[in-house]
Amino acid sequence: MISAGDFRNGVTLEIDGQVVQILEFQHVKPGKGAAFVRTKLKNVINGGVVERTFRPTEKFPQARIDRVDMQYLYADGDLYNFMNTENYEQLALNQDIIGDALKFVKENEICKVCSYNGNVFSVEPPLFVELEITDTEPGFKGDTATGASKPATVETGATVSVPLFVEIGDKIKIDTRTGEYLSRV
Repeated sequence: MISAGDFRNGVTLEIDGQVVQILEFQHVKPGKGAAFVRTKLKNVINGGVVERTFRPTEKFPQARIDRVDMQYLYADGDLYNFMNTENYEQLALNQDIIGDALKFVKENEICKVCSYNGNVFSVEPPLFVELEITDTEPGFKGDTATGASKPATVETGATVSVPLFVEIGDKIKIDTRTGEYLSRV
């Protein structure tokens, strides 16, 4: 059990039968009245975000989220197939569970499959991936006065904004959380 006074960002709790993760919290001590904790909570199953306040003495059970490393094998229509690298069990997940998580992920890369009580609710891609540029416009010399960028398509089909000096065939490093170009490899 975690009391509201001990809340921290990223902690996962069970509140009113729902599994929520704390995005932000703030201890508030008004001049008049009792202190309280103002929070922003994200429902990990459906992604909804709500704001709630709690008394610092309220207690909630911590939810156990299982994150298992699985290898992304291939996509077959709306199904995405993963394999547990320890026991070789395979798992097929629907497009609505995956969402945009695999936008920058190639086949055979390791992802984290998140589940609660055996029900898979999301897939976390690796934080950084290295992908090859398959299509982009040429950059022209002298166009770099303001650190300009141009759109480029990577081998997974996603579009990334890259600096003008990046060309077709270059390998680049991408942050999968923001979708931003980091560097050439």
